[in-house]
Amino acid sequence: MIKELSDLGKTRRAGKPDNEWGHDALKEEQIAIEIVITEDGSFQKYEMFEKKLTIAEAITAKKGKARLLLDKAEEVLCYGGEKSKKKHELFLEKLSRYQELPELIPVMAFYKQNKVNGIETALEKFMSTFPDEKNRKSNIGFRIESEGTRIHEKPEVLRKVIELYEIAQNVLLSNSQKSCSVCGKNDYPVEDIPHGMIKRIPDGQSSGCALVSYNESAFESYDLKGNNNSSICTNCAKTYVEGLNWLLSSGNELVNQNKKGKGKKTFRYTNRKNFGSDTAMVFWTRENKKLNEIDYLEAPNPADVTRLIESVTSGAKRDSRYLEADQFYSCTLSGSAARIAVRDWIETSLIDFRKSIAEWFKDIAIVEYDWDLKKLQTRYAALYNLARSCQKKNTSDGKYDKNDTSLARVASLLWNAALKNTLPPLWILTKVLERARLDGVTAERAALIKLILNRHNKGGDFMITEKIQEGDRPVAYVCGQIFAKLESIQYAALGDRNAGIRERYFTYVMTLPAAALGRLFDLNSKHFRKLKNEKPGLAVTLDKELQYLVKDIDINKLPATFSLEEKGQFAIGYYHQRQAQFESVKPKETKEE
Repeated sequence: MIKELSDLGKTRRAGKPDNEWGHDALKEEQIAIEIVITEDGSFQKYEMFEKKLTIAEAITAKKGKARLLLDKAEEVLCYGGEKSKKKHELFLEKLSRYQELPELIPVMAFYKQNKVNGIETALEKFMSTFPDEKNRKSNIGFRIESEGTRIHEKPEVLRKVIELYEIAQNVLLSNSQKSCSVCGKNDYPVEDIPHGMIKRIPDGQSSGCALVSYNESAFESYDLKGNNNSSICTNCAKTYVEGLNWLLSSGNELVNQNKKGKGKKTFRYTNRKNFGSDTAMVFWTRENKKLNEIDYLEAPNPADVTRLIESVTSGAKRDSRYLEADQFYSCTLSGSAARIAVRDWIETSLIDFRKSIAEWFKDIAIVEYDWDLKKLQTRYAALYNLARSCQKKNTSDGKYDKNDTSLARVASLLWNAALKNTLPPLWILTKVLERARLDGVTAERAALIKLILNRHNKGGDFMITEKIQEGDRPVAYVCGQIFAKLESIQYAALGDRNAGIRERYFTYVMTLPAAALGRLFDLNSKHFRKLKNEKPGLAVTLDKELQYLVKDIDINKLPATFSLEEKGQFAIGYYHQRQAQFESVKPKETKEE
């Protein structure tokens, strides 16, 4: 995984101009404030603007270090009292290493020769210019009043940064010939230094998290200290950090128009999907191709899905030639204090990737009655909606429970199942059936149950299709159909009720089918007598339909309990029967009826 991330970072570098990310010594950092000074170091004013990226010295970690000419107010102005003095001293120490550069003469005067009009005036003005504490935390750079380029961006300064960096690297390289475990070379040294911080990790620290970190002796071996245990050279360490940070942040800011024509800005990631509040999945290809299939998983369009399935099924040679050379990668990440937890890693060819996506849609296809078109339609649920169908709801307001961490776990596993054609674990079936008992069998829950049962069945005797099935069916599936029919008879006889047999008996039948169905048939006889007196024609029709289902099983030999898989079959039988019954309603009847 780290090798592929490092290769991505190197590819990103190669695609940028030479003065940007072209060297390990340099890195893009954010800046939002400029200190404008004169040639003699006198403070003139502050310039504040929207955060933008600037090329500057790269440092692997802030603790115990300062960046040349670009840093926070604590380092640059000694803002923050006693706590900031050590940071400010580190900043001045860094400047002293470059003080022979003519470009730094005004800055050195700002701090030493012209202190009263320089640093002291700047610190005093800082308080009044930036009353908001949030703005005081932005990176600050220096600019000469008569010039348009910031001092830290000048080519002479950047070349000096690179020169000193390479001198230090050569010293380290001469003392250690250890080969990098990622690139296999010894062109760069392996150091016990932080590799760099990964930002925008869900549940991670705002300052960033480490993917590789050794801070306890228990994590070390063979007399190696700290990050020497990982044996990753400085170049690969920087490039994998750059690659992962790009994946987590790349995207576009979009403006959504509301009904009043006003826009609300939202950010749409191009290489990232969020699963719940604590997990993110990033993906990319070796050649950085756009993957429409990823969008299908998030918002499936039946026409697009059909074309994908037909394309994969026909094995079009043109598509194979287009995809053969490229690889697809995906990793699922969560924050864990200052570290990153890698929950999943996927590596596959684009051909297999497309085949897996096509199989995914075939496995989750389920019919649902369209009340506008008045017919059954094949439905493909979004992956995240399938995962959300397992999520708990608050009893107080009926909204999804944000603290239910199972959402992210389920979504991650379904993502793996979609991209690698793997088996979702059976505990997900337990979760979705639990929600089905409480909130009903929705199209998403039926699709998820179908997916899990069919993939675990591996082409066995009974494979669930997208709509109601005839012929040989398991007892549990038929019991689900019977339960749906008993429910419709109760509604025909009594009308809408706050708690019908689904609310009262669904869990009972799924748990103890023999006992529950016997009781339900007794109850149904009362409903049938009432219906026969009021609507004799409808009573005869519904009774025939019920008897047609009952003939396929022996009521007297029903199992005492259902297994987990049988409970899933029961839920699917119930769902299929319900959707088929919707299609038989008269056009004038409403959805509720």
